[in-house]
Amino acid sequence: MKRTGNLIPQIASNENLLLAFYKAKKGKEANNEVWEFARSLKSNLSDLQSKILSAQVAVGNYHYFTIYDPKKRVICAAPFSQRVLHHALMNICHPYFEKFQIYDSYATRIDKGTFKAVEKARHYHASNPYYLKMDVRKYFDSICHLKLMNLLTMQFKDDKLLQIFLQIIDSYEVEKNRGLPIGNLTSQYFANHYLSVFDHFVKEVLNVKAYVRYMDDMVVWHNSLTELQEIEKRANEFLEGKLKLELKTKFINKSKHGLTFLGFRLYPKRILLSSRSKTRYSRKMKQVTRELHDSEISQLAYQQRVTALNAFAEKAYSKRFRENVLCQLGEY
Repeated sequence: MKRTGNLIPQIASNENLLLAFYKAKKGKEANNEVWEFARSLKSNLSDLQSKILSAQVAVGNYHYFTIYDPKKRVICAAPFSQRVLHHALMNICHPYFEKFQIYDSYATRIDKGTFKAVEKARHYHASNPYYLKMDVRKYFDSICHLKLMNLLTMQFKDDKLLQIFLQIIDSYEVEKNRGLPIGNLTSQYFANHYLSVFDHFVKEVLNVKAYVRYMDDMVVWHNSLTELQEIEKRANEFLEGKLKLELKTKFINKSKHGLTFLGFRLYPKRILLSSRSKTRYSRKMKQVTRELHDSEISQLAYQQRVTALNAFAEKAYSKRFRENVLCQLGEY
């Protein structure tokens, strides 16, 4: 693989840093930290530029908070100046990460995403009698810093860029030399890239035709149960041996029995909401309705949030379920 170099001048350019600032502040304009950074924008960007050019950037000092949607996750919010840095890096590095991705990797990529992953999964699920589902135990927490840096070094040859990547990676760990902070833009790219070598193994070594990955949620479909059992064995060996990852889920089932994937329940001829998605929809609808009735949000905000909830649910056969939820809320 030909490595990419000489990216630091582009990353540190005035135009790129200004673009990174606007991306980082999107939706957060009322935040005091954003306002303070913007008040001295020219000097702050100049300071960031100097740090990038010297490959001595500020990292860490995360603010931690916990969310429960749909499961418990600890989110690490980097200071605003670091978020600008992360956008500046990925504005320029994005196409080089993208080049190594296979078509059927769908997380954190332009024109991909959850719904397109589910649509491709539906196609494979309807045309194959068996599937193998895999996902990694505590994926972000399990990523090996040394292995990640080796993969990045295979992709990039700019010493200063690699030094910045190393500083960001080493700014966080859950155990010695392991873990990426959930919440960083760079973490999304690094985590997606970490499993891209597995994608190539599946497609090019195992010669799998029907495969979809959304971050660490991976599904293989096949018409042969025996072949799928061999794929499971070799996939597990690769993940444990090459990437130091442990699978939380790895099981083979018949497609007609259903597959839970990205909040949906897939069958060969229909798609339903998963049990967890139904619970989440009901809870969110109750919450937003209560907030409207208590005048905590405006009618416009209420409509926007309900529209977003329905946009997800409407991808499945869920009309009767949604009607029942709305009836219980007195809104139907």
